[in-house]
Amino acid sequence: MQGGKMYPVHMVAFILLIVGGLNWGLVGIFDFDLVDYLLGRWQIVADIVYILVGLSAVMMLFGGKCKKCMK
Repeated sequence: MQGGKMYPVHMVAFILLIVGGLNWGLVGIFDFDLVDYLLGRWQIVADIVYILVGLSAVMMLFGGKCKKCMK
């Protein structure tokens, strides 16, 4: 890790994982889906957010700690 800087795509994936984790926490504790609340009118956009969160999880699972991905 040279300086510990992440590529922008990894930073976006990390942020999406945080958003997804917080959303699932809200669903579990309060039965409140923040993504659906914010984007409920635009269901296709909400679906895209969920897909991007899932893809971010897969990306981080398989490539989140690779040294080649770090600057």
